[in-house]
Amino acid sequence: MFSQIFIIIFPLFSIVSIGFLYGRKHSPDMVSANQLNIDLFAPALIFHVLSDQGFQIDAYYQLASAAFIVVIFSGLLAWPLAKLMGFNVKTFVPPMMFSNSGNIGLPLALFAFGEKALPAAVMLFIVENTLHFSVGMKMMNNKISILNIIKIPMVFAAILGISFSLTGWQLPIVLGTSIEMLGQVAVPLMLFSLGVRLTSIDLQDWRIGLAGAIICPATGILIVLLISPFLSLSELQYGQLLIFGALPPAVLNFMVAEKYQQQPRQVASIVLLGNLGSLITIPAVLYFLLD
Repeated sequence: MFSQIFIIIFPLFSIVSIGFLYGRKHSPDMVSANQLNIDLFAPALIFHVLSDQGFQIDAYYQLASAAFIVVIFSGLLAWPLAKLMGFNVKTFVPPMMFSNSGNIGLPLALFAFGEKALPAAVMLFIVENTLHFSVGMKMMNNKISILNIIKIPMVFAAILGISFSLTGWQLPIVLGTSIEMLGQVAVPLMLFSLGVRLTSIDLQDWRIGLAGAIICPATGILIVLLISPFLSLSELQYGQLLIFGALPPAVLNFMVAEKYQQQPRQVASIVLLGNLGSLITIPAVLYFLLD
């Protein structure tokens, strides 16, 4: 059992470790690489998976709805906890809602369940990211419009990919292969970038970071366990939903906090300590699923 879990998580955390070690030695500026991933590589991956002939969108309605509930109710549970512990709500609540379904969720699905799990993982990623770029942005700035949300490359790629899936349209093989190759860059770059980001961890705000590292996966797992009796998910989709609930806060939370100057240093501690904490929570969830 433990060897199986090790085989699943070793590729994931080894790439993160390489990014961390490289970042410590060279301090690379990952801004351009991260922007390329957000604007090009991740949208290419999303479009490729969703536009594939084998993708049946009706098989993922329940999973998408469950992911929506997990994200929204994680925020509702975190809100009074933030008030109780004296944390700024706008600082603490978004990282509890929007988890690392990209940097960790996508590769973890591949390593744990294989290629067959990628469509469901992408669907979870789309739900989380769409809510982040809509509800999350609205929490920071009330002036964000729906049109601006649709223009976001990952959201646009999801809409386009689903359109291809529903209509049966197909790209020319040469173009489809090019998009697939671009999408293959996304996952390892996400992991490497996360490792580089971990070099900037600041323990000065350890209290809010530790609280986030515990509350984020705890609320997510709790909600999944509460709603699972009302769902008719396959064993594979249930496993992915439980992992989705256990994921740590997304790195994007820090980027958004930095953009809107919403206590970015404290958000960085939440994100970084949360992702370090996943070294414990992710193997524990995998043990539960594989037992």
